[in-house]
Amino acid sequence: MPAREAGIVVVPGMGFYGGFADLLVTAARGDWDRADAIEIMVGLDSWHPTRGTRITGEKNTARRMVIANGQLAPVPLPSAEKDWDFGDPLGRQAMVEVPLSEIILIARHLKTDELHTYISSNALSDIDDPATPAPKADATGRSPQRFVVDAVVSRDGKSRRITARGRDIYALTAPLVCEATARLLEGKFTSAGAQPPAAIFDAQEFLSALTPDSLIFEITAAAGPDF
Repeated sequence: MPAREAGIVVVPGMGFYGGFADLLVTAARGDWDRADAIEIMVGLDSWHPTRGTRITGEKNTARRMVIANGQLAPVPLPSAEKDWDFGDPLGRQAMVEVPLSEIILIARHLKTDELHTYISSNALSDIDDPATPAPKADATGRSPQRFVVDAVVSRDGKSRRITARGRDIYALTAPLVCEATARLLEGKFTSAGAQPPAAIFDAQEFLSALTPDSLIFEITAAAGPDF
């Protein structure tokens, strides 16, 4: 492709939705070369969308995709629902399947039979309400919104789980983008072309670089990685 031939790196989806989950899943996977199933749980205590989020939602009308039976497929309708316990500070939440760009990113470089993303229903209710205001930042530049993201990778009856806890999904996008840019400028990537972030960056090193200011990580894994 032109980017690869020119030695240019194109990293799509390098934000909270998309690249972040790709990095989490890859870090949790560790040395496994495949997975039976991957589930990503995104819990938010609220979601006050920016105008950009509103506009993106209006434009994104295509059917969302998942990996089912090893193949890229449209998300089943009605969307699947389940409960998930995030622990502090969100506790148990009702979840709705809403796959975003992380599905395509992860599927490009990780083999799995199933790949599904869920978002807490309270956050979806916020964003579906046109009266929900835009986020307001405090003196630190962040809104009070809290989030927890769980990524669970399963294979042969075993599972590896990584949990990221933080504040303000929009404020996290900046360090994600900046860390990716710094690594590209320093040559800390493996190949050129259009690539998912975790395919060319060391996922564990990348995520570790975001702590402790932006994130707190917890890993529960059978012989899995450690931060």
